[in-house]
Amino acid sequence: MTTPVPGPPLRVRLPAVNPAVLRFLANEAGSAVFLLAGTVLALVWANSPWADTYTSLWSTTAGFHVGSIGLDLDLHHWVNDAAMAVFFLVVGLEINREVTSGELRSRRTVAVPALGALGGLLVPALIYLAFNAGTDAAHGWGIVMSTDTAFLVGILALFGPACPDRLRLFLLTLAIVDDIGAITVMAVFYTKHVDLVALALAGLVVVAILAMRWLGVWQLAPYVLAAVALWLAVQSSGVHPTLAGVLIGLLLPSRRSRREEVEDVVRFAKRLAHDTSAEREHLTELAARAAVPPSDRLQRVLHPWSAYVVVPVFGLANAGVRLDPETLRSAASSSVTIGVAVALVAGNTIGIFGASTLAIRVGLGVLPGRVRYGHLLGGAVLAGIGFTISLFIADLAFTDAALVEQAKIGVLAGSLVAAVLGSVLLRILGERLPLCSPESDGPPPSLPPRPWVAPAT
Repeated sequence: MTTPVPGPPLRVRLPAVNPAVLRFLANEAGSAVFLLAGTVLALVWANSPWADTYTSLWSTTAGFHVGSIGLDLDLHHWVNDAAMAVFFLVVGLEINREVTSGELRSRRTVAVPALGALGGLLVPALIYLAFNAGTDAAHGWGIVMSTDTAFLVGILALFGPACPDRLRLFLLTLAIVDDIGAITVMAVFYTKHVDLVALALAGLVVVAILAMRWLGVWQLAPYVLAAVALWLAVQSSGVHPTLAGVLIGLLLPSRRSRREEVEDVVRFAKRLAHDTSAEREHLTELAARAAVPPSDRLQRVLHPWSAYVVVPVFGLANAGVRLDPETLRSAASSSVTIGVAVALVAGNTIGIFGASTLAIRVGLGVLPGRVRYGHLLGGAVLAGIGFTISLFIADLAFTDAALVEQAKIGVLAGSLVAAVLGSVLLRILGERLPLCSPESDGPPPSLPPRPWVAPAT
């Protein structure tokens, strides 16, 4: 006769979150504070007695000339066209890294956030069109198709559940796929005219970058020069120049370091320990750089600048909307304002939560770690914060200043509601649904003991 005896508990350990992802999240969380400060300052400035100075500052023209060749833009366009190219370059680098060695490699891991992002792209656009179909404002459907990664991660860090690494990783993956969709929409639907000669020059630069990749060029300088040339060519072509940043981010080499490259670093370091000459130090430094992909090195340099300078300055340059009684009355009855606000909050909630749940139910993927459906719902609401790229597309979608203003008020209102409602949901659900990974909460929890059959006696 056999007697069931409890055996040793079965322990489950979740995979560690990639340190590069944690650094990315840390920068994005800090960026949210600076972006919020820039946004508040812009609103206060634009509604103060000195509002004229706000407008005149961003209308100031600046440029450079070499002989008869030159470029002149006002400060607003330098921010939106040039500085934001750095932001999109960082986005491209992050997509590149995730596809090469991160979360986007695994089909089951990426299926749920990817389909959630698809729902978060389509449903908000359909809701916006339900309010504005058949009008001149219908062209603004792309405004509601993007989640602001900085605000999303920042608010999650401040108000989310305890130990939210896996929820942040899930939402970051969703935001990356969402950015791919938003960037594609910008390239296809918000390009007004195309100069084929300039576009051909941009194509030649892309070919040159691919050739450098094939030749194994690991120095950053040639890629940086190519990036500047590509930006100038795309800017002249009529396609929005920020797309040059995305292209560079996607094209930079991001392969993993080869074993022999790492061994070279160790060998040079050992020689340096015996002979601390300037030449040995230089060779060791070169070997170390050659062992790290150019994309990783460039992202380490640019991401803090993007997070703490570019994005906050963008908020300062674009969030200065007049909020006087007349403007607010007009916005309250505007189908653009209402459509944007409702699409951001309701559209993302329905689209992301619905598509993600469907993907899980049909077995296409799973939620990572201990992420629960309640966390997914709170995260879907929080993803309605469509600030940076939404403001960006609003300027591309409309030429009528009144429509741009109404769209921006809708973005501000919808993002605020999504931030507050998502924070409350995550705080409540975070207390009721534990979300902690073993790495940050001591030993991993045990599953219930399973029967263990003892030998017959």
